[in-house]
Amino acid sequence: MEPILVTRPSMPSFEEYCEEIRKLWDTRWLTNMGEVHEKFQHDLEQYLSCPHVALHTNGHLALENAIAAMSLPPGREVITTPFTFVSTTHAITRNGLIPVFCDVDPVSFTIDAEKIEELISDKTVAIVPVHVYGNLCDVERIQQIADQYNLKVIYDAAHAFGVRYKGISSANFGNASVFSFHATKVFNTIEGGAVCFRDDALINILNDLKNFGIRGPEQIVAVGGNAKMNEFQAAMGICNLRHLDQEIAKRKLVAQRYVEHLNGVPGIQLSKSQEDIDSNYSYFPVVFDGFSATRDEVFIALKEQNILARKYFYPLTNNIECYSDLPSAGKSSTPTAAFLSDRVLTLPIYSDLNLNDVDRICEIVLSLIKHK
Repeated sequence: MEPILVTRPSMPSFEEYCEEIRKLWDTRWLTNMGEVHEKFQHDLEQYLSCPHVALHTNGHLALENAIAAMSLPPGREVITTPFTFVSTTHAITRNGLIPVFCDVDPVSFTIDAEKIEELISDKTVAIVPVHVYGNLCDVERIQQIADQYNLKVIYDAAHAFGVRYKGISSANFGNASVFSFHATKVFNTIEGGAVCFRDDALINILNDLKNFGIRGPEQIVAVGGNAKMNEFQAAMGICNLRHLDQEIAKRKLVAQRYVEHLNGVPGIQLSKSQEDIDSNYSYFPVVFDGFSATRDEVFIALKEQNILARKYFYPLTNNIECYSDLPSAGKSSTPTAAFLSDRVLTLPIYSDLNLNDVDRICEIVLSLIKHK
């Protein structure tokens, strides 16, 4: 039996992708921001209603460069969440900054905006919140805090492509919002990422950071690295963007099927829909708290049937070895995040997941209920 993975990349037809890359065999322009790259950038700016998009070869380098572009003094503190993939914390640390971990909201799983202020010190220079599972952070409250304390806000929006709040794309919040276009995401370019921003002054800065500081054939103005998206990635993005709304609609049907089976089951907490949010249904998290089986037992039961759910996010980034010496390390500093990390399991969800398979996954979960 074929394994059912936690997610599966959406792809255009083979013929559609081949048609999109056909011109590359004529031009032989495969990288260095060619015609396909420029078209994809324009398409994204239109789709996201965002003035500027800086394409990157992956989401992690996009986040590193977005933070670097803010010119934050090394050794200063950045408030963030431990309930995220480790890339978020690494991007902060690799910029010479110190992550300070804030606890999360138990309903949205995003950073608890009401706990940010108590963590602000004279060393704080920025906030790096993370949108989680397609749920958005409290963007309005976070911006109020940032304005009050003169802090930069860089959103890790890896889970939020296509999400809108009151009709506004998630690309348009904070000083920058950063997307991952990894194959596991709702929208993918095989690998890839982007920094979305409004400040014209960041255009050259981000281009310098991702292209060795090169401004011309004989002009190098800054110290930069190499994080350029190639033409094949951009072509995949152009194709997938055409079908994104349909893909999200299909994922919604999968999510609704899970809800039909699991909503109201004692010991199972499902993610609640956020007011004024158009979700992308990027993940389907289930919190097992007081259920007949533990999260890990559910994980094992599914794995035995070749269904590969994911403990996501586990472990917390403030509970891993390389961050153990930070003042805000350890589960005790973020108890809600720790509680969720020990109990959440993301069930398989992707656009072409058969609803009969969803039924089977739910049957396995519900079969673990112990009848007295």
